[in-house]
Amino acid sequence: MADERTYPQRPYLAVSAAIIRDGKVLLVRRARNPALHLYTLPGGAVEAGETLIDAVVREVREETSLSIEPVALAGHREVIARDARGKIERHFVILCFAARWLAGEPVLSAELDDARWLDPSDLGAYRTTDGLAEIVAAAALLLSRG
Repeated sequence: MADERTYPQRPYLAVSAAIIRDGKVLLVRRARNPALHLYTLPGGAVEAGETLIDAVVREVREETSLSIEPVALAGHREVIARDARGKIERHFVILCFAARWLAGEPVLSAELDDARWLDPSDLGAYRTTDGLAEIVAAAALLLSRG
């Protein structure tokens, strides 16, 4: 399904959250493109007029039903996907936040077909989006400081 984010005229801003609970991070597996069957952090596009913090809280709630407390920016990723002709099909700048779990249990949706609380040292056993382990490590360090 095409939308304005497919073959964009500009990059799209998105947010995600490395949610830590009892030393484990929540990974979700995407049930549709982009990132079909990859484990990643919950998140999505920032809406016009929405702060980054409001966006990450909303996206996590919509995708997983969890309540979180974003603490600090843990890093960013830039996703540029090209089609077979080399044309830019998608371009996202994703700001990744370190966040504390507050309440709830992950609920799967049409977007997600799996959710797991994992020890960060176990991430290598999963097919993940690029740079995920580095973002999780940065988030864990930020959260351990306060």
